[in-house]
Formats: sequence, structure tokens, C-alpha cells
Amino acid sequence: MGNRLLGKVAIITGGARGMGEATARTFVAEGAKVLIADVLQAEGEALARELGANARFFHLDISQEEGWQAALASAEELFGPVNVLVNNAAINRFRSILDTDKATFQKVLDINVIGTFLGLRIVGGAMVRRRAGSIVNISSVDGLRGANGYVAYVTSKWGVRGMTKAAALEFGPRGVRVNSVHPGGVFTVMGNPTGVSREEVNKDYGSVPLQRVGLPEEIAQASLFLASDAASYICGAELAVDGGWSAGNYTMSLPGSPDDAGYGQPDAEHAIGKFLDAAIQQSNR
Repeated sequence: MGNRLLGKVAIITGGARGMGEATARTFVAEGAKVLIADVLQAEGEALARELGANARFFHLDISQEEGWQAALASAEELFGPVNVLVNNAAINRFRSILDTDKATFQKVLDINVIGTFLGLRIVGGAMVRRRAGSIVNISSVDGLRGANGYVAYVTSKWGVRGMTKAAALEFGPRGVRVNSVHPGGVFTVMGNPTGVSREEVNKDYGSVPLQRVGLPEEIAQASLFLASDAASYICGAELAVDGGWSAGNYTMSLPGSPDDAGYGQPDAEHAIGKFLDAAIQQSNR
């Protein structure tokens, strides 16, 4: 337990489970008072009871403007002025472009983009009027690149990334910092819908430098940093918490890849690398 958020009041959307739950636990442990905002009533209420007097649950559909107004009023009545917002709630649909109908696409945008916008406008607006606060928008590694299989989600997370930039420019001069966190694969219900073991999931992460899926607590630590005064000069930034995924993909046949058994051995024979070097030298003659 620490005090990096001592005296701060936070609203965390999607706070009942997964990354949101981990963030709520982390924030309370660091001294914050937290409104856990989610549509998952039973899970959210149970978490709030477990965390004690510094946490309360509020049923919030983030796509509805009146719900946001009520959530802000509840947080202020319970704990005082809100100075931290984590826009974490999101949904995904694993479908190709040709298999995604308009209603599905719209539903993802309503939650992931409109919901984030409403949080910025309503809770962020209250912060702007007080000229103090920090907003953390949870985007994704897929807000830094493209990915096949879930076009609506990718589109929405690029939208969150761009919205963060616009808000940083408008809110920053008024004392409110706005930044985005870009998780890679995370071991949550949304990231692991089939419920297989972490060891099995890790087998799909061979092209990620850290060679494993992320944990919700690791994403929570990034949000904690950006919400805290330790990040007092950070605004409009993108923090990738993705195990190095956004750095690029391995070319397995080249030196330095995980398949390079001689990596770090000065006398090792890197046959492919030497072949390519020789070919380049020949072409330059």
C-alpha cells in the first residue's frame, strides 16, 4: 500500500472486472477514493464491498449521457470533486470486415468512442472548470497499428487515440492532463474469451518481444503513473504497455530472433545473415 493517489477521487469505467478491476484495486491501495462504474452490477458491487469505504459501485452505461451526469454527481456527493478519470470500458467483436454488419460496428463505436467522448465532455468538463485533473484513456496496441479480424475495435481504438490528442490540446492549458495507454494482449475475459490457461495463451505470443500475454495489474500500473503527480509534465502522450508488440514483428530467419541459437555468441555462425551480407556486397560492386 502506498500514497501516490492520496486525496484523489477517481472514476474508473469498466471497473468491475479485468483491467478496470485491477485499476480500482491499485488506486484504492494507493490512497484514492474510487467510483467503480460498470454495467456489471453483481461483480461491481462485490468488488466495492471488498475494497471498503473508499470504493463505491455505480451502474453506468457509458454510451448514455444522462448516466455520466449521474455518475459524476454521485462521485462528488460520496467523495468530493473528481480529479482522475480512467476511460477503460470497452467491448470487442471478433469479425472480419465482410462479416461485420452496421449494427455491430455502431455498437462498438457507441461504447468505445462515444462513451470515451462523453467521459471527456462531462467529467473532463468538471475538471476543466476546476483547472485540475488527469484523464487516462485506455486505447490499445490496435490503436497504433492495424489488425485483421476486428475492424470495429481497431477503428474505435484509433478514435480514442485521436480524441486523446484533441483533448490534451484543449484541456492541457486549463490544468487537465490527458494521456492514452495502449495495452497489448491482456489476460482478461475480453482478451481470453475462450478461458484457456495463461500458458496456452502465451504460445500465441511468440512474435512479442517479452514472449507472453500481459496481466491486468501491469496495465493498472501504467494508469496509476499517469494519474499520479509523478506524471505532472506528461500530456498528450501514448504509453504502449504491450510487451514490445508495437515495436515490430520478428523476421525469424534473421539474426537476433528467438530462433537464433547463437545470439550473443561472438563466434557463432549466422548463416542467413552472412548470406545476405554477401549478396548485398556483390550487388554493390
